[in-house]
Amino acid sequence: MSLKVYLAGPEVFLPNAREILDIKAERARAAGFEPLSPGDLAIPPAETKFGMGLAISQVNEGMMRAADAVIANLTPFRGVAADVGTAFEVGFMCAQGKLVYAYTNVARSHYDRCSAYYGGDIRETSDGRHRGPDGISIENFDMADNLMLDGGIAARGGALVVSNAAADALYTDLAAFEECLRLLAEQQGTMA
Repeated sequence: MSLKVYLAGPEVFLPNAREILDIKAERARAAGFEPLSPGDLAIPPAETKFGMGLAISQVNEGMMRAADAVIANLTPFRGVAADVGTAFEVGFMCAQGKLVYAYTNVARSHYDRCSAYYGGDIRETSDGRHRGPDGISIENFDMADNLMLDGGIAARGGALVVSNAAADALYTDLAAFEECLRLLAEQQGTMA
């Protein structure tokens, strides 16, 4: 029986979402895994937009419960950090003690992205923290994203692959995703 791998990421929002999700699923199958991908299951009808959102959430949580592992795209999305839904999915899988692998197609660290957000106006305060002009501290741990994401992945023996994709391919460049597949297959002893 092949490992079931939940494929998390903001690709579901892309104009060519189906194409990208299908390619990722095909590559996961080629690596010997059974992909579970958001968008693959029919969502039950709902009477309201809120109800539709709840239905989608339930379907995704069901897929994650059925999965043995996750590969999450943590490429910054709509801001300096990973897509909030994908971050939830990583936490959900970590809480269940499942295998967690992730990747980002942005090589700049979380700290560097936050610094850019503040236009470089970062100060080290007397408490040793780095803070923006609004006084809010910024994590400075040489991590790809928030320390809970990097830490959760590391604590479960997974990996966070960091790549540097072209700006026009941030969500479509799959080299780091393929590296996650390779690492997971190697860990599982399924590589030929």
